[in-house]
Amino acid sequence: MLSELLARARADIPLWLPDLRAAFLHDPTSRPITLRLTLHDGGQLDYPCAIPRWEGEEERRFVSWYFYACVYNILAACSGRELRLFIDSADAELCALADSLDEAFQLHTAKRHGFGKVITIAGRIARSLGGPAFCFTRSDLHDYTPLPETPSELPAPLDKKLRALCRDVAGLALCGVDVGGTDIKLALSDGERLLCTKEFDWNPEAYQTAEEITEPILLLTRLMRCCLAAEGSACPEAVRAALHTALDKAAPLSVMREAVEAAEAYFGSGIRALDGVGLSFPDIVIDDRILGGETPKTYGMRRNEALDYETAFAKISGLKDALLSLCRTGGRVHITNDGNMAAFTAAVEIAHSGDAQMLREGIIAHSLGTSLGTGWLQADGTIPALPLELYDLLLDLGSFPSRAFAPEDLRSTRNENSGLPGAERYMGQAAAYRLAQKLGPSLLDGFTGNRDDLLCIRTEPQDLRKPCLERLMREAEAGNPAACEVFRTIGGNLAVVSREMAYLLHPAAGMRFLFGRFIKRPAVFALIDEGFRAGAEGLRLVPSDEGLANTPLMRALADMPDVTVAQFGQAVGSIYFALT
Repeated sequence: MLSELLARARADIPLWLPDLRAAFLHDPTSRPITLRLTLHDGGQLDYPCAIPRWEGEEERRFVSWYFYACVYNILAACSGRELRLFIDSADAELCALADSLDEAFQLHTAKRHGFGKVITIAGRIARSLGGPAFCFTRSDLHDYTPLPETPSELPAPLDKKLRALCRDVAGLALCGVDVGGTDIKLALSDGERLLCTKEFDWNPEAYQTAEEITEPILLLTRLMRCCLAAEGSACPEAVRAALHTALDKAAPLSVMREAVEAAEAYFGSGIRALDGVGLSFPDIVIDDRILGGETPKTYGMRRNEALDYETAFAKISGLKDALLSLCRTGGRVHITNDGNMAAFTAAVEIAHSGDAQMLREGIIAHSLGTSLGTGWLQADGTIPALPLELYDLLLDLGSFPSRAFAPEDLRSTRNENSGLPGAERYMGQAAAYRLAQKLGPSLLDGFTGNRDDLLCIRTEPQDLRKPCLERLMREAEAGNPAACEVFRTIGGNLAVVSREMAYLLHPAAGMRFLFGRFIKRPAVFALIDEGFRAGAEGLRLVPSDEGLANTPLMRALADMPDVTVAQFGQAVGSIYFALT
C-alpha cells in the first residue's frame, strides 16, 4: 500500500489525510494507537489512530509524516496542555516514533517553525490562562480505558436568546468591525438604523510592527464614532464633507486621519461615545483576547528581528482595552475569531427566519476570502474555547512536486506561516491563484511577477491580489473551463476539511454556512457547491447572501447600494456580537 501511495505523491497527486487514516484504521496489519488530549480547561478527548507497517527509510519517513500530521491537526483544532499516547510498549518502532514527537514539534526550542507552531500557540494560551506548559506523555495500550460518556442536556432554545439579543440594540450606538487579510470592513448602527459602512484595503502580512496593525483598526473605529456624532448634529459642512470622503473605499489613511481629527476637534469631549464594539479578528481569540500570533497577518512582525515578538504581539492581544477607550463608561467590547463570527452571524439571522429547527444542532460556518476561517456556535449558544485553526490543517500528504516550491511562491501547497502544506493553499485566495496557475496559467496574465525568483501575485506598486481574484470569478461566471474547475476544486477541498473536522470535533450540525468574497457571485458559489457535494456526503453548503438577511440591520444592509450581505454580513453580525 505505502509504495503505491508514494508513487502517487511523486506524481503530484493529492493524498488526503482523512482517507489515509480510514484506510490505515481498517488495515488489519496496522498498529493501533489512541491519542488522549487534555484541553486547557481540563476536559479530555480521545482520537483513534493506526500506524501502518513500513519497509525502508522512504516509507518510514512517510509514516512519520502521517503520524505528525494527525497530531498536528488535533493541536491546531483544539490545542491543549497534554497529549498522551496509548501504545504497545513492546513495539520498539512505535515507541521510537512516539518519542520523536518532542524533537519534531520542538518542545524544548525557543524559536519554532513547522510542526512547532502549534506548541508556540499552546504556550501563549497556557500563559494567558495560567496553565502548565504543553507536554507529550506515553502509556501502555493495556492501560487505556475509554473516557466516560457525558450525559447531554437539552439546551434552552437558542432562537429566543438570539432574538432577545437583537432587541437589545434599541437606543444603543454600536460598531461592528470585520478584520480580514486584504481589507477591514465596518458597519455602524444607531438603534435599529444602519447608518453607514466602510471598507479599507490593507496588507497586514507586510507590516513590521504591531502599531501598523492596531492603529488602522482604531482609526477606522474612531471614524465610525465621528460619523455617529455627525448624524443629526449641526456640525459644519466641511466636517461632514470630510467624513463623507473618508468613508470612500479608496480614501487613504492620511485622508481618514485628517477627517477624524477635524471632527474630534469640533465635537471635543462632548463627542457621543459608542455603546459597544464587536470585532471579528482572524486569529485565535479566547475571552476577548487575541492569543494565537502565528497567522499570516503577523508574518511581517515575526520576521522583524528588530523587535521582541512576544512584547509586540501583546499590543495586538490587548486590542480590547484600546477599543473600550472609544466607548462610554460601561460600554462593551467583544472579540472573536472571524470564523466564529460567521457562525454567530448566521445563527442570529436564522433565529429571525422563523426556522428555529436549523439551530438545534448548532451552527458551523466558514469565511472564504483571503484565507479559510471556521467557526462553531454550539446548540447552547456558546463558542467553544478552541483555536479551530482549520486553515492550517494538514490535508494533503502527497503532491510532492507542488510541496517543493517555497511557501512564498503561488505554486506552492505550503502555508507561509508554518511552512507546511496547509489547508489555506487548498481553499481561499491563495488556493485560487495556485489552481489557476496549474489549470489555466493564462488566467493570471498581467497579475504575476517574479520576486527573488518566486512567482507571486504583484502587490507593488499596486496590490493586485483582489483584482486577480475578481478576474478569476468573472471568468468562472463566463464559463471559462479552467476557471470553473478552480472553484469546483476548492469546493471539493472544503469537503475534505469537513471530513477532517468530523474526526477532530464530531459536530452534529449538518449544514455549513459560507461567507466571504467567494460567494458574492451565485455562479461561483454554484461551482464551489458542486465540488463540495461530490465529496461531503450528508452535508449541505448554504450561501450567506441576501437570502440570510432577516434582522433589521441585515435587511438594511441588503437594501444598501454597492454593498452585499456576503461582503459586509460579518461586520453587521459583529454589531450584534458586541452585546453578548
